[in-house]
Amino acid sequence: MIGKIIGALVGREMDRRDGSGGMKGAAMGALIGGGLRRMGPLGMILGGGYVAKKAYDRRRASRSAPPVI
Repeated sequence: MIGKIIGALVGREMDRRDGSGGMKGAAMGALIGGGLRRMGPLGMILGGGYVAKKAYDRRRASRSAPPVI
């Protein structure tokens, strides 16, 4: 179950990078989630690390943005 969640999050991050919506991110998440599960614990660590880094970068960018007047 955790593998499916991580796969969905990775797919969402990849879809955000493209800027297009929906089906492509879901398909990529399903494919990547399956690959990460086959890699075992190392795959889950790599996928979770990727999602965590993207979330960290997004938060850091929003904090350093100038205030909107």
